[in-house]
Amino acid sequence: MAGDIGDLVAGLDPSSRERLSRLQATALGEGTVLFRPGDEAQGFVLVRSGRVAVHLTGRSGRGILLYTVEAGETCIQTTLGILGGQHYTGEAIAETPVTMTVIPRRLFMDLMETSHDFRGFVFRAFAARMADVTRVLEQVAFVRIEERLAAMLIERADPGGVVHLTHQQIATAIGSAREVVSRRLEALAAKRLVDLDRGQIRIVDRARLAGLVCD
Repeated sequence: MAGDIGDLVAGLDPSSRERLSRLQATALGEGTVLFRPGDEAQGFVLVRSGRVAVHLTGRSGRGILLYTVEAGETCIQTTLGILGGQHYTGEAIAETPVTMTVIPRRLFMDLMETSHDFRGFVFRAFAARMADVTRVLEQVAFVRIEERLAAMLIERADPGGVVHLTHQQIATAIGSAREVVSRRLEALAAKRLVDLDRGQIRIVDRARLAGLVCD
């Protein structure tokens, strides 16, 4: 169920809450592209339900997951686009069905000028997303790929221990190449830590897999 916009902005002053409550929700299907590199930010997005993944793709075609945006969160690239006049450099895709509210640029800028509470909300959200990006950089720079892969499998597994992602999607999520991920997964399968199938990975020994993260 989509979160009510009032729940997302409950900490704002009454005037700002009332103005935002007039905005309609927008529903997007899984796989919908919200923006691509070079696009201009049209409004400030508040995700009410679902999950949006923001990726960055290099000239080689290799991609990395910068961060995800979930209920109550905002997108750092959109904030930069509106406040700094910058075009998008990444691509945002709905990983699940998403419900969101878009605050038009004019209303956003007016609230930034007139509402101390709204400014605080925007900058706290910006700081949270920056922390996510910093963690990604730290992981790619300092954490072994085996650890990143094991941690990602554990995090994204469903209650039955199955990860419904392709090798390419996993590679993008941990900042590696598909070929490297495929080799590492085959090594994990040979050790009976996971079973591999088309489009999904089943965790066989969660405790041993978690041990890779702690080593």
